[in-house]
Amino acid sequence: MNILILGSGGREHAFALKLSQSKKLSKLFVAPGNAGTADCAINLGIDPVDFIAVKAAVLENKIEMVIVGPEAPLVAGIHDFFLQDKELKSVPVVGPKKDGAELEGSKEFSKKFMERHGIPTARYAAFTKETLEEGKSFLDTLKSPYVLKADGLAGGKGVLILETLEEAKSELEDMLTNNKFGEASSKVVIEEFLDGIELSVFVLTDGKSYKVLPSAKDYKRIGEGDIGLNTGGMGAISPVPFADEDFLKRVEERVVIPTVDGLQKDGIDYRGFIFIGLMNIDGNPFVIEYNVRMGDPETEVVIPRIDSDLLDLFEGVATQTLNQKSLELTSKTATTVMIVAGGYPESYEKGKVIYGLDDVEGTTVFHAGTTIKDNKIVTNGGRVMAFTSLGDSMEEALEKTYKNISKVSFEYMNYRKDIGFDLKNV
Repeated sequence: MNILILGSGGREHAFALKLSQSKKLSKLFVAPGNAGTADCAINLGIDPVDFIAVKAAVLENKIEMVIVGPEAPLVAGIHDFFLQDKELKSVPVVGPKKDGAELEGSKEFSKKFMERHGIPTARYAAFTKETLEEGKSFLDTLKSPYVLKADGLAGGKGVLILETLEEAKSELEDMLTNNKFGEASSKVVIEEFLDGIELSVFVLTDGKSYKVLPSAKDYKRIGEGDIGLNTGGMGAISPVPFADEDFLKRVEERVVIPTVDGLQKDGIDYRGFIFIGLMNIDGNPFVIEYNVRMGDPETEVVIPRIDSDLLDLFEGVATQTLNQKSLELTSKTATTVMIVAGGYPESYEKGKVIYGLDDVEGTTVFHAGTTIKDNKIVTNGGRVMAFTSLGDSMEEALEKTYKNISKVSFEYMNYRKDIGFDLKNV
């Protein structure tokens, strides 16, 4: 099969590397890809939300399946675009249609979905500029800290957790009246704060049956000890030590099954990944959010733990035969640590030459913000690369990861040296 992956990050490189090992694969393309995907696939210089350019690439390269990495093309309706085009409708897309993508595209939509289907989540209410004063009154009913979420897509930056009521009211006003997060914050969801340990569970579904993929925990803050500004993710661990068989059974019964059933009841034909952001509160799972694609950097620890043929699983999604496919996982622990550009997540420079990659041994380097310039691999984003290792324990995997990171350098390179710090005694 000829496969096209849409996206340019570490998630897409992880997909590409795994799919490149499939006996069912003929040719693999990634659009636009990065310096890492260039090693295992053919990069195409196409913007994933330019559907006309995607169509041309699909027809020209005789693509037989499209895997959508990031959320933007899904929320914009790429799956619907394929189904409505007579030349594309027979090409399966792994990723939900626009109605299913609203689970991530609108925080209010996802909260109403959870409410409707009895899925445990935090108390909430949604407000617009016209109901700003009601929003401030709702904040009065909550305890500190206060959670404000831009309703729409805000590149992972639309969530604020604030300690004081005064600050929360001020930020609510800023989001609603001053477009702090642009159109994404024209509506704001205010949530009750859930105090527990966060993790993510990933589900692959064909709309009828599903497979629960490995759990993972990522680290969002730029600073060690989980302090400082939010990022796209600085590292991840899989499996999560506290997510034992009993807890994961509760997740499946209380969250996964009602979610998959709820989509069917709502008439949403959902084929692709569901990322479920959870809070473990005294052994009980509560949903913080849904995403409609795999997370990044969680993909870089989840996919390496799958022993099955990923393309075979994707075929099951496309043909609604996922229940006939087997999902085999390794018992080993995967850890990933992201190296980032100096200054990230604020302003940073691109184009820094990366040295030492040929010296890495026993660790997989997933490229994210990289490109090739003058035959050299250079930085091309804030999050540059994810270093992933497998080990019999988290400590062993992390030791490999950090040992290999020490062999690589570029100007102003930065990374967290404490990934997994809160799991060592769990």
